[in-house]
Amino acid sequence: MTTVLSAEIEQQTGDFHLGAAFDLGPGISALFGPSGAGKTMVLNAIAGLATPARGHITLNGRTLFDSENKVNLAPNKRRIGYVFQHGRLFPHLSVEANLLYGVRFVPDDAPQINFNEVVDVLGIRPLLARRTHDLSGGEGQRVAIGRALMTSPELLLMDEPLASLDLARRLEILPFIERLRDAFDIPIIYVSHSLNEVIRLADTAVLLQDGKVIARGQAEDIWNRHDLQPIFGLADPSRGLSAPQTIIACKVAEHDRAFELTRLHGNGLSFWVPRLERPIGSRLRLQVRATDVTLSTDEPQNTSILNHFHGTIETLDASRAGFADVEIRMATGATLWARVTQKSAMKLNLTTGHDIWALVKSVAVARGTAEPVPPSLES
Repeated sequence: MTTVLSAEIEQQTGDFHLGAAFDLGPGISALFGPSGAGKTMVLNAIAGLATPARGHITLNGRTLFDSENKVNLAPNKRRIGYVFQHGRLFPHLSVEANLLYGVRFVPDDAPQINFNEVVDVLGIRPLLARRTHDLSGGEGQRVAIGRALMTSPELLLMDEPLASLDLARRLEILPFIERLRDAFDIPIIYVSHSLNEVIRLADTAVLLQDGKVIARGQAEDIWNRHDLQPIFGLADPSRGLSAPQTIIACKVAEHDRAFELTRLHGNGLSFWVPRLERPIGSRLRLQVRATDVTLSTDEPQNTSILNHFHGTIETLDASRAGFADVEIRMATGATLWARVTQKSAMKLNLTTGHDIWALVKSVAVARGTAEPVPPSLES
């Protein structure tokens, strides 16, 4: 992986100690973790809005901060764009003037991002003459993203940019973030409390807890780690229990128009789901919740469930009261997680190494995430 950003940040704020070190590459990197983990502190240190007590930060080999050598570039010298949770647009300026405001900070020798390209990618041309107080929340965030892009940054920071929006506006903005990821070769650090957002957008992930990096790597590898999933807040709503899930990179294999179904293929597994309006070959991520997986010791016969997968039990975790989490490994190497009651586990005599069939309803898969995979994850 080409290193775009290298950071080692030590900072003390009251009783909270931040000690985070990581390297990030191109694409979108998710900075994820519970409230109070230190995510915004990391972004502010990278942007130069806060000064760490110790450490270093380099961007594309250029030193932004080095406590030992007393280097600490001012924010406007770092060539970093920052999109906040609330857009922080200038209310006395038009949308166009807001967009052009950041141009003054672009060094003369730096490449300038094309204004018309930004406007078109973000779909904000009809808004240019308007004042910002006339914008909806979603429109305002698109303009805020555009203003950050117009500084021609080497890195774009996005601190929960959709948190203040309702679900409809969030779903409106996400495709625009995907477009800017694809249209501009600018790495992004994306902070969000929404797992669905980061599953949809992120190439890589850094997981923070209590000011420390506890995991980093390819996004799918992080999301599929059973030991980390309680931190993601993946809960069984009926019991308040953290439930594992499986994230699978898939592509659209075929459409069955007669029955309004789409077949997705990934990791050697095929899933039938309700019809998706995606072209054949489109790449998607599929989220399969453990609570939506049923187990059988016999090959399923005469069942309405379309998705059947044969494998062996890799691990069985019965540490939760009343439940057992079962990891099933297929011959292709893919894995699925299932959650069953301990009574069912005993009835089926589930043990590691035994053959098992996993059944996943198409409607259950449809409730999961089926979102575009970042281009860098496509094979």
